[in-house]
Amino acid sequence: MRVAQLVPCTEAEGPGRRFAVWVQGCPLGCPGCCNPELQPREGGEERALDELAAALREAQDRHGLEGLTLTGGEPFAQAAEAAALAARARDAGLTVMVFSGYTRAELEASAEPAARELLGASDLLVDGRFLRERPEPRRRWIGSANQRLHILSARYDEADPRFTAANQVEIRLRGGALEVNGWPGALELARGRRA
Repeated sequence: MRVAQLVPCTEAEGPGRRFAVWVQGCPLGCPGCCNPELQPREGGEERALDELAAALREAQDRHGLEGLTLTGGEPFAQAAEAAALAARARDAGLTVMVFSGYTRAELEASAEPAARELLGASDLLVDGRFLRERPEPRRRWIGSANQRLHILSARYDEADPRFTAANQVEIRLRGGALEVNGWPGALELARGRRA
């Protein structure tokens, strides 16, 4: 799998503590993308499934994870690899959340078996292209107003109070670099660029 970034434990990329994987590459090329550096297929680094699964298990043991989050880039652009990692997470008792620019309807209609396999291994899906001109600060884990959170398994319930909590951002200093993850509009709001 071509991976741009891993965060072994985050609480900003889905419910509970999660192992987050940002994949490299997205064929959608949405204008105003919150991660434009992840659009080109080139970049990031190739990571073996066994290596990612071992890092996931280590993070699960260390942090008491609830799940795996796949984001990017576009996880469905690497559907076979993402589905294999999701299956390992599910086997370990973890939930799987996927952020995709494709809509659920597009994914369900996909002729690619791996896309349907990844969708079938997911407990939560945030779908829809990111629209910078339609920011959505009030719905958790949603970047723009057109996007939707789909509960795909019985492991979650829409009454879960975590689904209506405020968006959050995490800031880390790692190796001298500042890393920010969470709601994509947070930095612009902090700078006064959006209402």
